[in-house]
Amino acid sequence: MAQKIATVFGGTGFLARYIVPQLTKAGYRVRVASRHPSKARHLLTQGEVGQVQPVYAPVQNKTAVARAVEGADVVINLVGLLFESGKGQSFEATMVTGAANVAAAAAKAGASTMVQVSALGADQRSASDYARCKALGEKAVLRAFPKATILRPSIVVGPEDGFFNRFGGMPVVPMIGGGTTLFQPIVVSDVADAVMAAIGNSSAQGQTYELAGPQTYSFKELMDLMQSITFSRAPQVHVPWGVAELIGLVGKLAPVPPLTRDQVVLLRSDNVVTGSLPGIEALGVETAPIESILPTYLVRFRNGGQYAKA
Repeated sequence: MAQKIATVFGGTGFLARYIVPQLTKAGYRVRVASRHPSKARHLLTQGEVGQVQPVYAPVQNKTAVARAVEGADVVINLVGLLFESGKGQSFEATMVTGAANVAAAAAKAGASTMVQVSALGADQRSASDYARCKALGEKAVLRAFPKATILRPSIVVGPEDGFFNRFGGMPVVPMIGGGTTLFQPIVVSDVADAVMAAIGNSSAQGQTYELAGPQTYSFKELMDLMQSITFSRAPQVHVPWGVAELIGLVGKLAPVPPLTRDQVVLLRSDNVVTGSLPGIEALGVETAPIESILPTYLVRFRNGGQYAKA
């Protein structure tokens, strides 16, 4: 019997590190599609020789996308941006047009399953360009591939995350808007489990799921938790909304902005499940508390390492 093929777009990113090994264990031949296939070398050892194949396929390039999904049974789109950096890397081009390209190519190739990883809070009426484009991307995917499964994760945490690793070494911890925004962070392996559960569940086709962890925290509570693990005494400084917006306007001039105005807009709304859509438990996945994983990688921010004392 021919080996099934799974194509993973955004295959060099954080989440793909946890999905690709599960796909190879499930017997798939995996194409890791990205703009920079050379960055997928670390995934080559996650299967038998030749089982993982990096391919060049920016989601904006229809020809490359079509080539990447040729003969694929499963197509997973993990591509997303936290900030815009030029015309080719805009929210619209990547998360709307790019998502549409992937879905259309998957449908044309005859793929049986597609999973689109979006974001909790996706809403085409949102004042945030990020949240609006995530929602428009979902709509574009379902228009081209009606049986696609949409997954909306909250903040995803794990050893390579861009959240705790970003704040862990800061000499000052900013409390934007007082740090009252609520979040339901989820462990990265649980999101990977949800992707795999969606692939193996025909009843998930055409459905949208909200993926969140078992507990809700304010931003301040998350920073308190982080600092309790890192033994950090960095002061927490209140940053009013107006000041945060000014920082965001200036930040867009940097190659990697510390904060953007759109992110400030996002922070004005809680990032928690609505309850109007099925959650991760509907996929049969039991979530772990983030406290179970944070110490495994945040200890590196301790002065003195893992053996340091508070």
